[in-house]
Amino acid sequence: MTLALALAGILASLVPAASAEHGARVLATLSFNIHHAEGTDGVLDLDRIAGVIRASRADVVALQEVDRHYSGRSEWVDQAGELARRLDLHVVFGANIDRDPPAEGRPRVQYGTAILSRHPIVDWDNTYLYRSPGQEQRGLLHAELDVHGVPVHVYNTHLAASSALDRRHQTAEIVELIGDTRRAVLLGDINALPDAPEVATLSSALTDVWPVSGRGDGATYPAEDPDRRIDYVFTGPAVRPLVSRVQLTDPAASDHLPLFSRVLVSARG
Repeated sequence: MTLALALAGILASLVPAASAEHGARVLATLSFNIHHAEGTDGVLDLDRIAGVIRASRADVVALQEVDRHYSGRSEWVDQAGELARRLDLHVVFGANIDRDPPAEGRPRVQYGTAILSRHPIVDWDNTYLYRSPGQEQRGLLHAELDVHGVPVHVYNTHLAASSALDRRHQTAEIVELIGDTRRAVLLGDINALPDAPEVATLSSALTDVWPVSGRGDGATYPAEDPDRRIDYVFTGPAVRPLVSRVQLTDPAASDHLPLFSRVLVSARG
């Protein structure tokens, strides 16, 4: 009896969902830069990436550095489509690099971000973000999910790796694009530390889940010996972080570790 009461107390503290608000939805999210499925051991292994995602039991997954018929480095595979098929999930893909096919009849050469979801995706779009000369094109992928009748807006981004100026522009654009969307979850590789001005721009409009619901430093990069928190989950005012963690299922799968966060979505918006 004592053990049962203790377990009940733990569950209540982790997920105050149904009792806190009638009809609220709990959503498990994962942000994962998959490095086109090439691990720290130099091995290309999409099954390994699928295994990490499966182990997380996430409802919605934001992937960065995803190849779609991109080149021989990923065997010309549609990685987003293949992961969706292997995991039986819905998928949308944001092509931030989009080039003509290498030969007639071949698919377009694309690279970007993807959102996988257990819940139906009712609408989606991908918006190019600011890019200074010589920088790689980045974007904001947006998917509206139907989470048991409640619309939830999920955003996925991967910001400039080598230009703080670009990131400052990009985060300002992201805040404007999300606007007053209350049921918003932004996931992604921001490529900036928590004290950077570009992160402050996001935190001024959204909640960084890690200080609220994580433990430790939240470092996700480099995967084998992480010392930097550059992968994030942010939530809008109608989404409350419950628990967050860096997932350690298979550190060799990519050069980033995935960031998991369970959140509570208000049904009242």
